[in-house]
Amino acid sequence: MAVIRSRPRMPRPEPTDLHDPFHAFLQRVTRPIEFACRDAYAHLSTVRNLDHFVSEQVLGVLGERVYPQAVEAELLLLRNLFVDFHTRLSSREQQDRLSRALTLLRHLQQGSGVINGPRAFSEQEDPATHSIRSVPARPLWDLPIQFAKGVGPKRAQLMGRLGIVTIEQAFWALPWRYEDRSVVTPINKLVPAATYTICGVIGQIESTRARSRRLSILDVAIEDATGIVHAVFFNQPYLEDVLRQGVRVMMAGRVVAGRGGWTDVRLEPTQFEVLNGAEDELLHVGRIVPIYHETKGWTSRHMRVLIQGLLEEYGVDIEEVLPFSVRARHRLPPIRTAIQQVHFPPSKTDLAALDRGVTEAHRRLAFEELFLLQAALVLRQREIKEELKPFRFNPHVSQLQVLAQVLPFKLTSAQERVFGEIQADMVASRPMNRLVQGDVGSGKTVVALHALVMACGSGCQTALMVPTEILAEQHYLNLKPLLEGVGLQAVLLTSGGKTKERTEKLKQLASGTAQVAIGTHALIQKQVQFAKLGLVIVDEQHKFGVLQRKTLLEKGYRPDVLVMTATPIPRTLAMTVYGDLDLSVIDMLPPGRKPVRTMLYSEGQRRKAWQLVGDELKAGRQAYIVYPLVEESEKIDLKAAIQGAEQLQRDVFPQSRVGLLHGRLKTAEKECTMAAFKAGTIQILVATTVIEVGVDVPNATIMVIEHAERFGLAQLHQLRGRVGRGAHQSLCLLMASYLPREARVRVGRDGGPENVSHAQQRLAALVNSNDGFLIAEEDLRIRGPGEFLGLRQWGLPEFRAANLLRDADLLEQARQEAYTLLEQDPGLTRPQHQVFKAAMLRRWHGKLALGDVS
Repeated sequence: MAVIRSRPRMPRPEPTDLHDPFHAFLQRVTRPIEFACRDAYAHLSTVRNLDHFVSEQVLGVLGERVYPQAVEAELLLLRNLFVDFHTRLSSREQQDRLSRALTLLRHLQQGSGVINGPRAFSEQEDPATHSIRSVPARPLWDLPIQFAKGVGPKRAQLMGRLGIVTIEQAFWALPWRYEDRSVVTPINKLVPAATYTICGVIGQIESTRARSRRLSILDVAIEDATGIVHAVFFNQPYLEDVLRQGVRVMMAGRVVAGRGGWTDVRLEPTQFEVLNGAEDELLHVGRIVPIYHETKGWTSRHMRVLIQGLLEEYGVDIEEVLPFSVRARHRLPPIRTAIQQVHFPPSKTDLAALDRGVTEAHRRLAFEELFLLQAALVLRQREIKEELKPFRFNPHVSQLQVLAQVLPFKLTSAQERVFGEIQADMVASRPMNRLVQGDVGSGKTVVALHALVMACGSGCQTALMVPTEILAEQHYLNLKPLLEGVGLQAVLLTSGGKTKERTEKLKQLASGTAQVAIGTHALIQKQVQFAKLGLVIVDEQHKFGVLQRKTLLEKGYRPDVLVMTATPIPRTLAMTVYGDLDLSVIDMLPPGRKPVRTMLYSEGQRRKAWQLVGDELKAGRQAYIVYPLVEESEKIDLKAAIQGAEQLQRDVFPQSRVGLLHGRLKTAEKECTMAAFKAGTIQILVATTVIEVGVDVPNATIMVIEHAERFGLAQLHQLRGRVGRGAHQSLCLLMASYLPREARVRVGRDGGPENVSHAQQRLAALVNSNDGFLIAEEDLRIRGPGEFLGLRQWGLPEFRAANLLRDADLLEQARQEAYTLLEQDPGLTRPQHQVFKAAMLRRWHGKLALGDVS
């Protein structure tokens, strides 16, 4: 009996074997197959382990290098011929498989280019220069997917839903997960609670319908040489036409125990493929299979066929964007190899690494995206610094001394340091473009106020731009008395208001009578003209976006720009969204402040919460009660806040005066309510989220946040920052509609959260930390970059391969490479950088106003 081992004894190889692994592989595989075929298959019954031997040899040679698509397909077909060779096939079927295998092997041996293996390029060579055919009439980024083979107008419309419009976008539409269908398990080895791939022939089929429910059940028996397993499909009666008796199938799914326990198992299929010898069969089974985002009428199967066709037709035309020196330094594979391996991974690729997007191929694509962005941001930063300011600011204006006398406190050392950095920018000949970060209560607004007074004292005007009218009103109400104290006039400019008042304010700005304009995006409307705009302060930048920030500059003004974030931005996002800004951090709170104690209560503990509020009121303190308010349910939310205020006044705290503050009130009413709360005549302020930023009442020491699970983590942290502004210990009570079992994040084995909802994680993070930077990182982890930033207009670029959480190290490397590249070639004028420059401008020219580079 001949037993095929992993390394069978063979005659000493020919000299070519030592230098040609592929030729040696072909000989190793051919010999036992020829032996089995010899003398009219007389030795076939003595051959064992041929399935494992061929599989191991094929996977081994595929893992050594990247082969042309046609060669890889033939190798996988060879392996597939032996997947179930010893488990199910009759003697006649085995003979047929052996005959087909020999034909395949001879075909592989006859291709001289295949026998010598694909050409290997040295580190000094750039494979992108070795194209062997002419490029298409239009570049792939401009070639509509509609004209790809097998697509057409209707399918192009479906793909448009997935964001695929061009051939290039199809290549970059990466799988979101993978399934390993390369390992086929014999049916008698199936164990419950695990996922397997099986291969067999359909035997009995039974279709039933449950009377009690509208439920159809299709029970399909699949048989191989080792046993039978039943696969169950629910509410898919149409599969009866596909899964017919005698059909050979490959199925993947989870095995579960039946009524008979572990000895009675059934398969719950997630995927199946009918093995009918079709040309594209090996795209979907017998390998690691990519799973794509789908839409009605366009499945992962369609996508795999499309990508294979595109690689064959346009693979060599995929443009290599990265300079070869950068690829060599970071050992990044060529773009064609990366695209090929991301869509059709080599057989021995780690499945977990594929799903996490951390294979060499994934990281190559992620690096390209990050490098293009970082180069654009560095260019933008340099463009700004090369401009000349039409004016200079005086750091010694008398108004700054007056401001120091008007303010009831001194700046902290951190505030002094950051204002010093701002001053140095403002007196320089190049425009300022600076981001100021700081935790809640660190005093960013006061620092910005100093910059504002310095600019206006130097004869220029300042625009303070915020995302909402409510915030604009709050800033106006808070800053107006301070500005009047130093002799400056401010106007509030929002989209509403009476026409006559608005016209008067516009005249004051155009004439220079008003030195300060506070408002929303209304400040960048065409009719708003400034006499001499010298400084733009953008607060809560993450609710604006790059384009809105740019509009002011495009109106002909070249002011200094100071950006403030009320929420700390994780480092990776700061490098991405604010990569063109210089960074200042206020890392110190004013002296005497104690961390706010945060507690989580359920509805059943409300009496205890009101008791804590009552204790603070008896001690002469004040309280906030905050209700959520979102646009989608504004009327209901507003009603809840109004009814809540009435109930508190009537039933809970009749001895205290309860005030109400919400966005629908007129400005004068808001001003009156806030003034009464600051003066202490209102003890409890019931408010919607209008108090998120800018309210400063040191005597307010307790806050109750209703329906806390409806708020985002950053928003909760902002709200909590309204208390804890005095010397007394402050409390923040989170009232949730439910109470998590424990106020902490449980961590699973993979380092991620385990069976805890996002809402629970948010509340737990707030209870466990007062550090805004830690909270921001946690918020980013929980929600991911896109949702963390809220609206897309925040300015975050959309990545196809990169992930800011996962690829922080790549982001750092890309930024360093961008600086290096632009130091060597500041204008990207060298011939070897033209492809990279063109790709960067295509992606970022409009969004980052890279006008001087094109």
